[in-house]
Amino acid sequence: MLKAQWMTGVLGAALIAMATAGTAAAQQACEATEFGSEAGQVYLNAETELLQNDNPSAALQQLNQLRAMELNCYERGAMLRLSAAIRIENGDRDGAISDLEEAIRVGAITGDQVGSTYYTISQLYLQAENLEQALNYMNRWLATGATPTRDQNWQLAVLYQQIDRFEEAVPYAERVLASDGNNATRQVLDFLIFLYDRTGDRAKKAELLMRLLRMDPNDRRVWDAVAGDYFQADQDRRAFEVYKAMYLTGILETEDEIMRVVNFYNQFNVPYEAARILEMEMNRGRVSQNFDRLELLATLYQVAREFDRALPVIRQAAQMSSDGKMYERLGRSLFELGEYEDSIEAYTQAIDRGGLSEPGYARVMIGQSLYELDRKGEARDYFREASNFSDGRQSANGWIRFLDSEELTQRQFRLFQANTRLQGFLNEKESCEELAVLGTDNLPEGCATVDERIAEVEAEVAAINS
Repeated sequence: MLKAQWMTGVLGAALIAMATAGTAAAQQACEATEFGSEAGQVYLNAETELLQNDNPSAALQQLNQLRAMELNCYERGAMLRLSAAIRIENGDRDGAISDLEEAIRVGAITGDQVGSTYYTISQLYLQAENLEQALNYMNRWLATGATPTRDQNWQLAVLYQQIDRFEEAVPYAERVLASDGNNATRQVLDFLIFLYDRTGDRAKKAELLMRLLRMDPNDRRVWDAVAGDYFQADQDRRAFEVYKAMYLTGILETEDEIMRVVNFYNQFNVPYEAARILEMEMNRGRVSQNFDRLELLATLYQVAREFDRALPVIRQAAQMSSDGKMYERLGRSLFELGEYEDSIEAYTQAIDRGGLSEPGYARVMIGQSLYELDRKGEARDYFREASNFSDGRQSANGWIRFLDSEELTQRQFRLFQANTRLQGFLNEKESCEELAVLGTDNLPEGCATVDERIAEVEAEVAAINS
């Protein structure tokens, strides 16, 4: 008795050497396990014509003879698989699929061979570019408990992608990536990047883009894609790190690109570094030294509390400005540094140039600078002038009240001091009068001038009270 000799071709092996685990619950088990002598000889002839003589037509003639015979389930299953192999050789995929489906339907293929046959059918449909049916039979194969290889996972991922079922493609593509590990090709990475983009998983896409950058650090398009996807995923901090790396590696060259880096540093509360880069690039000529850029540079230095660095920038910007706003800002900066004379000069220029949103407050600041210089009379004059403006009125009047209070306090203190001296002189005079009863020869020397001193202090008290 002869057992079937299996074919060694790619699909032939899949058709006959069924190795994938699985069972079809709806199929009846075939109890026969070998050919009868007559059927076995005919099958052997057909197989020999196909495999050894490479003569599919002669093999088909032998197979048709076999079809006409009464076959057991084992013989029928082998015949249908060989028929499918012959049809494949003849380019008749539909016929091959029909043979295999019939073999499953009639129970000629059972048990773990069913899964392998489903897989074979899926490959035939794939060759015929019938993607829906190919995927249908791939899923039937998976349902038998099959575990896909790396290449089969790739095939499933591509199939789902080709019919726009991107979400379902992702897990299979991820298994391929996991299998490839660090040896994953650009094709695999690009494919997963595409899937992540279509499914909206920006964070995972960005991770793979970063991986591509490690493969080719000079790929500008990848850099831009990484930053863009971090933005879309609301991961601005990571986008900032990408732009910072691009700047440090010399990829960013245009003014807009460099300003994006400056703004990033400012956004993430690193104003000093933002100012340092901006000033350096202005000096290199890659960023314009216009008023807006200088104003930003001054602001960054001031926020970073680098007032000494901010001052020359503000001066330069003030000279470029047609109004007094930057001189007003210069005056404020100089005041904070205790440079009161220079602050007065800057505020005066600001007022002269005009265009101030708070002209009254500028006068208040001049008054404050004069006060710090102990020029309180001039300070009062500026406070009075500032009180004529709505923006400076409240502050100016407060200062005027403070000066009035300060002067009153000082006058009262002087009066207290004068009255204290006067009382001392009066006590001294009383002592002198008591001693004079005993004779004037031994009076203290001060008794001779006590009246004069009393008169001087009384005149001082009168002056204070006037």
